[in-house]
Amino acid sequence: MVLGYLLARAGVDVIVLEKHADFLRDFRGDTIHPSTLTVMDDLGLIDEFLRLPHQRAARLTANVYGESVTIADFGRIEAARPYVVLMPQWDFLDFMARQGRLYPHFRLHMNARATGVVEQDGVVRGVQAVIGGRPTTVTCDLAVAADGRHTTLRGSAGLDNVDIGAPMDVLWFRLSRDPSVTGAQTGGYVRPGLFLVAIDRGSYWQCGYVIPKGDLERLRAEGLDAFKRNIVGCAPFLQGALAELTDWQDLKLLTVQVSRMPRWYRDGLLCIGDAAHVMSPVGGVGINLAIQDAVAAANLLADPLRERRLQTRDLAAVQRRRDWPTRVTQRIQIAVQNEVLVPVLTGRPQAGNGPSPPLPMALQLLRRLPMLSRIPARMIGIGVRPERVHSRAAPPPKEPGQAPAS
Repeated sequence: MVLGYLLARAGVDVIVLEKHADFLRDFRGDTIHPSTLTVMDDLGLIDEFLRLPHQRAARLTANVYGESVTIADFGRIEAARPYVVLMPQWDFLDFMARQGRLYPHFRLHMNARATGVVEQDGVVRGVQAVIGGRPTTVTCDLAVAADGRHTTLRGSAGLDNVDIGAPMDVLWFRLSRDPSVTGAQTGGYVRPGLFLVAIDRGSYWQCGYVIPKGDLERLRAEGLDAFKRNIVGCAPFLQGALAELTDWQDLKLLTVQVSRMPRWYRDGLLCIGDAAHVMSPVGGVGINLAIQDAVAAANLLADPLRERRLQTRDLAAVQRRRDWPTRVTQRIQIAVQNEVLVPVLTGRPQAGNGPSPPLPMALQLLRRLPMLSRIPARMIGIGVRPERVHSRAAPPPKEPGQAPAS
């Protein structure tokens, strides 16, 4: 959506295909980081964007073994807006769709599912799609696969993907937020063997319960009541709402992956975001890294596309620009998984009133030296090689009342 907006803004004819009838997918990445807020600022959209309902987090904290630890303090980084915006992804996508429709070069088709690429003489010339229930061929100078980890286009184009591995999965669920309960805030809640993330969404908590990879069947065998006791063990303030969990169907399993494509492109096709590199949920950077891909792609491809002189080397330039920051970010995520999450998930308190297992070293350092919270704040909030918008803007968009229908 962001790439479609940027290209249409630069005068390139764009068709965006969205598989569903709306954007109301639950349990998506809901964090908009300072790097993305800077992009919104570059586009002159930041004030309107921040008028949407949202919450702000100037710090990311964790309650670790009963003690508060600041994981990332965004006030310590150089950013125009040193905070994370918590906003449902459907609101963000609706916002970008509205902005895109102001440009005559932008078309958005809902209920439009891409099923595979169209090739001619070894070059991708478009995609096969089902739009409104009708099979359709969409021809184009460039097809961009931005359809996530389960992309249909990558496989149909014969491009490889390498699984790096992840030691955990996440169970997502929501619980009503009791406004009379004070002191609870967005963050992690950690006890030996237990790790819960709770995100304040205003009227409810969006919760992610981290489990060892493939451990769901064991949890099911222990029963839902045992699972609820684990939740209370992490975050007692959720106890009053746990009656809302009546069945395992109330929980959604995110099978965590970390993977990337050795090559993101071929003639006529480019993969970005999760289609090119699946990120761990560590740091919540996935959506923001995908937006960085989109900005870099627009910066490098807008002129060649508009002037109908796109070549494969232009697509290679996008991967060269974004592959290194992707690899560095994944390495950091893997280190956090192995050095923090695995010790927490495998640690168990000793029998009786024995001491808890020691904190992972990284958490001990953050507890003792709060100034170190600047490092994860920089990686989460700004990232490696942040992108700024350099693609030029076409003539001013139409007034909202004149926007073309999607």
